[in-house]
Amino acid sequence: MNIDIPELYSLLASASDQELDELPFGVIGFDEGGRITRYNRYESQLSGLSPERVTGRHLFTGVAPCMNNPLISGLFVDARDAGQPLDETIDYVLAFKIRPVAVKLRMLYRPGADTCFVVIRRTDADT
Repeated sequence: MNIDIPELYSLLASASDQELDELPFGVIGFDEGGRITRYNRYESQLSGLSPERVTGRHLFTGVAPCMNNPLISGLFVDARDAGQPLDETIDYVLAFKIRPVAVKLRMLYRPGADTCFVVIRRTDADT
C-alpha cells in the first residue's frame, strides 16, 4: 500500500493498531482538538518517539511543532471550520533532532469523523 491510494482515509480509520503498525509509512491519528490517538510503529521508529510518549499529547504544539504552520495545521483548522473534507499531499521537510528529513505528507480529514490523519513517507532515502 502507498500513501496515494484514493481510499486511504477509510482504510486508516478502520485499521487495527496492528494493521497500522504493518504499514510502510508513518501514520499519526489525532482528534479534532489535536490530541494524538493513533501512532504507528513506522512513525515511532522514524521520529524516535514511542506511542506511549506521544498518545494524548497535542500533535502540533507538544510533539511536532515543525508542523504547526499554515501548510499543515492550518489546513486542518480551515477544513474543520468550513466543514469540508481535507485530502492534501505536500512535499515537506520535518525537523527532527538530528537532521532534517524530506517527506511527503498526506493530510486527511472528514467532517464528523473521530480521527484526522497525517501520513508520512520519507522521500530522502529508501528507509
